[in-house]
Amino acid sequence: MIRKLLLLPLLFLLLSFTMKDDKPAYRLFTAAGKPVAYDKMLKDLAAADVVFFGEQHNDPIAHWLELQLTKDLLRLKQGQVVLGLEMFERDVQPLVDQYATGELTDKEFEEQSRPWPNYATDYKPLLLLAKQQKFRVVGTNVPRRYASQVAKGSLTALNELPAEEKAWLVPLPMQVDYELPGYKNMAKMFGGDAAHAAGVQNIIQAQALKDATMAHFLNQARPAGHLLLHLNGSYHSDNHDGILAYLRQTNPKLKVLTISTVLQEQLAKLDKENEQKADFVLVVPQDMTRTY
Repeated sequence: MIRKLLLLPLLFLLLSFTMKDDKPAYRLFTAAGKPVAYDKMLKDLAAADVVFFGEQHNDPIAHWLELQLTKDLLRLKQGQVVLGLEMFERDVQPLVDQYATGELTDKEFEEQSRPWPNYATDYKPLLLLAKQQKFRVVGTNVPRRYASQVAKGSLTALNELPAEEKAWLVPLPMQVDYELPGYKNMAKMFGGDAAHAAGVQNIIQAQALKDATMAHFLNQARPAGHLLLHLNGSYHSDNHDGILAYLRQTNPKLKVLTISTVLQEQLAKLDKENEQKADFVLVVPQDMTRTY
């Protein structure tokens, strides 16, 4: 017994050296920068109405964690989960539904639904899970051709669309709040001087059209008592901005939690610039390999 007690400090010392020399693929933090365990985050997320997972589109760790989180939320919520995806647009929703029910083959679905180039590695596992577990997947994004039209010619470019095409958008007319932090930041990034004001404003309107459309359709897709997990680029939900700003207008009573994926040189602590980006921050090494 005494010998075992003497060995305990040595064991702890060895474990500390092992952990210090470890090469973690990710770390999780709260908004305030405190380390948080996956299980604690999972428990909090399961109590929400809507969860936004803000990803870096080519980050393999975020995609893997999205799959794990979906599986675990399905278990905790007893299947009462809806998965919303920025990666599919509203006009292909019938194809998403037909694929989930087995009416379309992989080949047919991928030929017709305009999947992103990294679909096979990053999003297909989620759709296969939906087929297996029989939960709904909803494409929430505006068809990109309309966002492109707005970026070139402002929201007025949508006025003459036929009614059946307007059904794929947030109800028009829509208001854009140029004072939202994310949109103000876009104005700075694109050079918001007077010479470029109209062009920059159109780009912000295109972004707002995406945000508002995703908010509108994910809110519609969530049955009472269900959790809606929405996957999107982190810029669409960072700082509780973007999609969330429009969702608050539509349904302010929803309990919403967010995750943001960031890249850092070190994983020991959350960089100051990444604090408060989301309720939970997924930190991935700066030199992590990419899916494209």
